[in-house]
Amino acid sequence: MKKVAFICVHNSCRSQIAEALGKHFRGAEFEFYSAGTETKPQINQDAVRLVERLYGIDMEQTQFSKTFDKIPAPDIAISMGCDVGYPFIGRDFDDNWGLPDPTGKSDDEFIKVIRAIEEKILLLNC
Repeated sequence: MKKVAFICVHNSCRSQIAEALGKHFRGAEFEFYSAGTETKPQINQDAVRLVERLYGIDMEQTQFSKTFDKIPAPDIAISMGCDVGYPFIGRDFDDNWGLPDPTGKSDDEFIKVIRAIEEKILLLNC
């Protein structure tokens, strides 16, 4: 099974959402991971709240913020977007989803990003 890694700088929001939704929708097809070049003490609480409300997934039960060197070497590495800095992982990314960081924004803005991640997960063809 191919390993897909979603990478952000802090591994606290978009990449965590992508890992959760990847496992939820396509976990039988791929192994999903998220990581960053830095970490935060906890996953973004708005992301946790909204993903649980929308999908019934409690990210805090199965996920935590981690750096790229703490996950298996991925077959596919996807950058979530570089508006908060471009993460370097020692190789080129296979794709850049270019998603804005919703941290500190309204629930509506968060949900737009979450739904965009869902759509990209469902269309993922590796």
